[in-house]
Amino acid sequence: MGAKFDLALPVLTFALLALGLVAVSSVASSGEFQRQLLGLGLAVIPLTLVWWLGRDRLFKFAPLLYTVALGLQLLTLVIGRDINGARNWLVLGPLQFQPLELLKLALILMLARTLRGGYKGLGSYIPILALTLPVLLLVGREDLGGALVLAGIVACMMLVWRMPLGHFFLGILVVIVAFPTLVYPRLEAYQQSRLTIFLDPTKDPRGQGYQLNQSIIAIGSGGMMGKGYKQGTQTQNNFLPAEQTDFIFSSFAEEQGFVGAIVLLILFGALFWRLAFMAGESPLLRDQLIFAGVMGMIGVQALENIGAALSLLPLTGITLPLISYGSSSLVSTLTTLGVAYVVYRDRYEGMI
Repeated sequence: MGAKFDLALPVLTFALLALGLVAVSSVASSGEFQRQLLGLGLAVIPLTLVWWLGRDRLFKFAPLLYTVALGLQLLTLVIGRDINGARNWLVLGPLQFQPLELLKLALILMLARTLRGGYKGLGSYIPILALTLPVLLLVGREDLGGALVLAGIVACMMLVWRMPLGHFFLGILVVIVAFPTLVYPRLEAYQQSRLTIFLDPTKDPRGQGYQLNQSIIAIGSGGMMGKGYKQGTQTQNNFLPAEQTDFIFSSFAEEQGFVGAIVLLILFGALFWRLAFMAGESPLLRDQLIFAGVMGMIGVQALENIGAALSLLPLTGITLPLISYGSSSLVSTLTTLGVAYVVYRDRYEGMI
């Protein structure tokens, strides 16, 4: 048996958090930075709860968590607040909460509980569709980026579930055909432009391409070693929009340079490698599914955020986990990593 506790995961998490706090403190307002610190403090509450509950009770409460998260997401249809073009926030006084963040964790736990028996024929897909389709449709109507993350979670978990690869590639083919024929035509004109402008941001440099052009300039101007903390001209002079959220990688690369950006990428790569290693040391399929879901959640967000900043992928408004400003995202990501840690800690319980 391997070690019960793992130091690599918290060390890598704290390293990414440290870089995130440096990035946010440089480009965000003092009030935003204080709220980020508040979010970090609030994360202690769910992390303590997860540590106390343990793996088996987390699985036991998965249906309740899923029901609550789905209910809160439905509530955004009635009293949701529109923030950054998406009416998917709940606001209570000074507090803002995005139910999607809770829904990500709830879906990971619920799917792991549902898929723990492994693939057993076509009938196995029925409960998966029942769990995921309502979530994807509900989130996707307001937040394509959020739906993309949820779809990435499901895809990673189903691969570990050992579904036939032919079925997996057939699913990808369906998405490739359905999105441009059924989904894309129903989008608003500005949404369509955001999804395609990355192919050539120079064709509308003062309109939809403005953000991407400024992002590329910021990254390129950072050079090898960067311009220094709070010295980025694109970010500090407000040329780069959403520099503390969607384009945090661009602002970080401008101030910390190519070297800083590579360090950030290496840390994310090490985090994914560690999660994969922990999954390999976990004997139960349901535990492996948790790690797959966590890797899918963080991996899709990191890939999309950085890819969009480099104008390699469409701009969907996805933030960079542990780095971007946003208390809801920070608490959600830390709690999800906490769940992965507790699952690893308890991986041998009930086997003897």
